[in-house]
Amino acid sequence: MRQSAQDHALSPISGASVSLREAPVTDVPGASAPRRTGGGEESMVLEWRYIAKGVRVVPEPVATPFIWTGAYAGAFVLVTVLDLLGALDRTGLALAALSVLAALLGVRGRFVAAPGTALLCWMLLNFFAAHPIGEISWAGHRDPEWMACLLAAALIGTTAGRVLHARAAYRRVSPYDGTG
Repeated sequence: MRQSAQDHALSPISGASVSLREAPVTDVPGASAPRRTGGGEESMVLEWRYIAKGVRVVPEPVATPFIWTGAYAGAFVLVTVLDLLGALDRTGLALAALSVLAALLGVRGRFVAAPGTALLCWMLLNFFAAHPIGEISWAGHRDPEWMACLLAAALIGTTAGRVLHARAAYRRVSPYDGTG
C-alpha cells in the first residue's frame, strides 16, 4: 500500500480514521497479483486517512455569578479550615491562601469577575480573620493592601487562563503538515 507523507504519523489517538477501499492486492507489500475472492471481487484493504478536526475556538469563560459563588463558598471553607487549624491569628497566611483561591478562580473566569472575586474574598477575610472578629471594618493601613493583593491575584489568574486557552486554540488551528 502506498503511503503519503501524512500516513506515517497517524494513529487513532491523533485524529485518524480507518476506511475501507477496494484495492488490488498488488498495493500490499509482498503481493504479486490481485487476489479474487469467491464472488470475483477484489479484496478490501485498510487505509488510514487524516480527519481534520476543524477550528475550535477558545473555551468560553465561566459565567460571573458562578465564579462569585465559588469565591464565596471557597473563601468560607478556606477560612473555616484555617480557623480549625488555629492559623487565623496570622492573617498573612489567610491572605496568601485566599489569593491563591482568587487566582485559581480567575483562570476560568472573566475579567469582569475579578473585582467581585477580590471583594468577596476580602469580606470573608475581614469578617472572620481580622480583629474585631464578626464585624466588617476598614483599617486604612492594611485593607487597601489586602484588596490590591486579592485583585492582583484574580487578574493574574484570569490573564494566565486567557493566555493558556488562546495558545491551546492556536495549536489546534495550526495546519498539520505531516512532518510529525
